[in-house]
Amino acid sequence: MRVAALIVAAGRGTRAGAGLPKQYRPVGGLPLLRHTLSAFSAHPDIDLVLTVIHRDDGDLYEHASSQIAKTLPAIPGGDTRQASVLAGLEALVQHDVTHVLIHDGARPFVSAAVIDGVLHALAHGKDVHGALPALAVTDTLRRAAAGMAGDTLSREGLVRAQTPQGFEFNAILAAHRAAPHDQFTDDVAIAADAGLRVALVAGAEENFKVTEPQDFLRAEQFLAHQRESRTGSGFDVHRFCEGDHVTLCGVRVPHTQGLLGHSDADVGLHALTDALLGTIGEGDIGDHFPPSDPKWKGAASDIFLKHAGKLVEARGGRITNLDITLICEAPKIGPHRDTMRQKIADILHIEKSRVSVKATTTEALGFTGRREGIAAQAIATVSLLLSGGGS
Repeated sequence: MRVAALIVAAGRGTRAGAGLPKQYRPVGGLPLLRHTLSAFSAHPDIDLVLTVIHRDDGDLYEHASSQIAKTLPAIPGGDTRQASVLAGLEALVQHDVTHVLIHDGARPFVSAAVIDGVLHALAHGKDVHGALPALAVTDTLRRAAAGMAGDTLSREGLVRAQTPQGFEFNAILAAHRAAPHDQFTDDVAIAADAGLRVALVAGAEENFKVTEPQDFLRAEQFLAHQRESRTGSGFDVHRFCEGDHVTLCGVRVPHTQGLLGHSDADVGLHALTDALLGTIGEGDIGDHFPPSDPKWKGAASDIFLKHAGKLVEARGGRITNLDITLICEAPKIGPHRDTMRQKIADILHIEKSRVSVKATTTEALGFTGRREGIAAQAIATVSLLLSGGGS
């Protein structure tokens, strides 16, 4: 099997309230769609992921999908969900997939177990062309009559349909191409109209669709139980050399000397980069940007910090607090502290209130006391998904 995940995210989500389209609103500090993409990217049996988006959402999608593996460039969708799915299927023809899992972008918490169930049915089901994850209807069903409770309806044989809905690729492509109208509510309905057999597999309560404003609260509450707090620390030192300024926490500070280093010798950002890498067990700055590599000679250290931040984000992490202490007799840090905090916040796309920059001396003791250089220490706290790789 060569399996593609087709993520449908071209809608406007008007029922979710005003603001950004719901698939790009933050859930757990990350765009909702990022959780969805991460779930399929992390699954070992998914070979590629294609997302169908609204034609106006290119920049939003690029941010939501940054550094997620297996993703193809997004394509624009149509005026209906059905048209968007067909556009996605047509785009997948060139990728020689044998099976496709079609999933709502606004279902961010699909589990590996649900994906496994769909794939197993496709691989081993007898005379099966598709698979539908579903849940039994447990609530009493009644017909509404002019605002009053009407007749009770039987729940026998009723299920709640979810996604991903999986299919043999050629079969569902042909069914979509032959569909007599564009008002089908899901892909199983199109498959059934074409005479395809679709097996039922187990869905999951957490695989809910974010539709109404209150669903965002439910999503946040769900994620709160899926996270742990991680802390990392960093320390860096650079000696003084000839120069007329030093770069500290991304800010150029006038001084009678410079700092010696392979890059711009920004001790604050170097220590902070190591602290962030420590929260996810990704080594230190030298592992990612070796000082022996001439590529990084004189490089601005915001490149290093941005890289560490993206690695944290790719793991489903959210930066909750950063605390940097600069250790030196001179220059004076106080006049530049707020600018440093804002610079770090801008690099990592977090609130300034989550960044603390402090300064201290060593009372004329040690190498910093002798004004031979500057040291920095940093602590980073990150809220990380327990799965360690998206949702």
